[in-house]
Amino acid sequence: MSKVKMNPGPITLDVVGQALNAEDRRRILHPLTGGVILFGRNFANRKQLTKLTAEIKKLRPDVLISIDHEGGRVQRCKTDGFTHLPAMRKLGELWGVKHQSGHPAESAALAMAAATACGYLLATELRACGVDFSFTPVLDLDFGRSSVIGDRSFSRDPQIVFALAKSVNEGLRLGGMANCGKHFPGHGWAEADSHIAIPVDERSLAQILNDDAKPYEWLDLSLSAVMPAHVIYSQVDKNPAGFSKVWLHSILRQELGFEGVIFSDDLSMEGASVAGSVVKGAEMALEAGCDAVLICNRPDLADQLLSKLKVSKHKQAESATRLNRLMPASPAMSWEALQKDAQYQHAKGLLKQFKLIA
Repeated sequence: MSKVKMNPGPITLDVVGQALNAEDRRRILHPLTGGVILFGRNFANRKQLTKLTAEIKKLRPDVLISIDHEGGRVQRCKTDGFTHLPAMRKLGELWGVKHQSGHPAESAALAMAAATACGYLLATELRACGVDFSFTPVLDLDFGRSSVIGDRSFSRDPQIVFALAKSVNEGLRLGGMANCGKHFPGHGWAEADSHIAIPVDERSLAQILNDDAKPYEWLDLSLSAVMPAHVIYSQVDKNPAGFSKVWLHSILRQELGFEGVIFSDDLSMEGASVAGSVVKGAEMALEAGCDAVLICNRPDLADQLLSKLKVSKHKQAESATRLNRLMPASPAMSWEALQKDAQYQHAKGLLKQFKLIA
């Protein structure tokens, strides 16, 4: 049996419905496509999801099938046996609950165990249905200012965010899945929602690096991927972080030493509109240091990217090497086997014990 050629392109795009149509297939087969991101509209039940992911992999074994599956209000698969995971703020709150022993460290340890359980359930359930990767965890700090982040954040305290995110990452790793910290360097301060506006964060570089960016610095090698924010940090650069060489090359790559994958956030969002056309936005993001660009909910814009985006062979080869590291390295358990798995049952029991799931 010949080895599959793994050469993913830089574009991650979505599909229209719960099964592939001819246009979906055409886009997935395009050599610039490297990933498919799924949404709630693509999920009806486990059987349908598994059939959809198998069809995608049959067309392109080298594309990364991804999803936004954080828990709380950002979870695409919530029914037909999927565990409805808690919002990450619930884990931060558990950290602060006084344990019966009276020792704060006991509460912190329990919160970290719960976070690991969340990561394990998230990874194993998705992988049992053919999904390779989830854009999680959120590393934004909860300043109480950003409604789009809100309870998606673990905490205001960067040390708690670091500890709980590292635990989630460990759970993902045990389940055979990589991770993605977002939204670098931090979306917690800017009040505007980058889906519908262009947020601006007016704080100094020193403030951001000494607070919001600390989880990225501390997580270091445990971070597989990073997604920058569609936020303009006006004292640092005129461009949003996802289009900024200052943020992605000088700070993230050089100063923080990050060697994993950098994904742009969705180029159809209003926060990306400062770049101009979607093709210009993708070119700017890739030039700034992104390995892959997301285009969601706009098939017409995806077609523009596929037909007009120019990427050098060297850049694509370098990014493909990084992207391939996000692929699961081991076979996934079937859903039936997963239900009998002792580690899976323990993880569910732990979250039920802490009343984090029903």
